[in-house]
Amino acid sequence: MVHIIWEFKVSSSYRAEFEELYRADGAWAQLFARDSHYVKTTLLQTAEADSGTYLTVDLWKSREAYSQFKHRFADEYSQLDKRCEALTESERLIGIFEEIV
Repeated sequence: MVHIIWEFKVSSSYRAEFEELYRADGAWAQLFARDSHYVKTTLLQTAEADSGTYLTVDLWKSREAYSQFKHRFADEYSQLDKRCEALTESERLIGIFEEIV
């Protein structure tokens, strides 16, 4: 399994919309679910809720599966990414982590 972890800073005026799009059944998860190798998305908010800091953790069966998904769904991914850009002050890929079993 591969965990893809992103960090987002979101202003207070966009938090509700951001949470709607990035939660476990939001638009990103719906797009990812079009691939059978996608497992789930978890949306986390820092304990200091007023800071507007969120993490998303996307779980995929393999790094290769995620890479293939991004290639196959590049147009849809790009369109959703552009739609969501206005919601965030910053976005950073923390990393792609593989589970140790």
